[in-house]
Amino acid sequence: MIASDGRRERKKAQTRTRIQEAALDLFVNQGYRETTIAQIAARADVATRTVTLHFPAKDDLLFADDPFTPESLEARIRRRKPETTLDAVRDWMHAIMRELDERDRDSGVDPAHLWQRRALRADLLMADDDLRGRARAGYRDLELPIAAGIGEDLGLPADGLLPRLAAVTVVTGLREIYVTREGRARPAASELSDLVDEVLAFAQAALTAATKPA
Repeated sequence: MIASDGRRERKKAQTRTRIQEAALDLFVNQGYRETTIAQIAARADVATRTVTLHFPAKDDLLFADDPFTPESLEARIRRRKPETTLDAVRDWMHAIMRELDERDRDSGVDPAHLWQRRALRADLLMADDDLRGRARAGYRDLELPIAAGIGEDLGLPADGLLPRLAAVTVVTGLREIYVTREGRARPAASELSDLVDEVLAFAQAALTAATKPA
């Protein structure tokens, strides 16, 4: 029974991935709004109902199963001591990127594939007003625990200007990596990690300057 359940879950995960890959290909080639669920089902070789069972809303095809979850970030920040919040964010990003690369290598997939697909996804999100709005709502869920952590590090309220400004800077910078010239030139996680460090160094420099005694 356990083995059977495991096979069923793997098959389900493979189907979800195949549907998402098919959807992204179609969104990129013919446009998000121009692509229908029936077309996605045909490309993925599944029934239309299978697509909607896995992804009830069309935009779920771009937002579901993101590995960088607010819950995992908040948990990492909570257990950061004696690290700073920015140290915890760096470690959180690097750890997830390593895990994703290892997962792909174990599956015989080129790890660069995932990061190339995330760059394509980022382009789609920025090109559509509704998708961009949903993405920004999700970014706020990442900003809040970072602001709370930075506020605690500095002895400031989480909704103070400096913690909020630093949190927005971090999340915006991490999001922009995928659509920058530098990010597109570095399709592997090991190289993208350097850009993560640049974003966090920038935020740290701003915090240091802002809290430096006059």
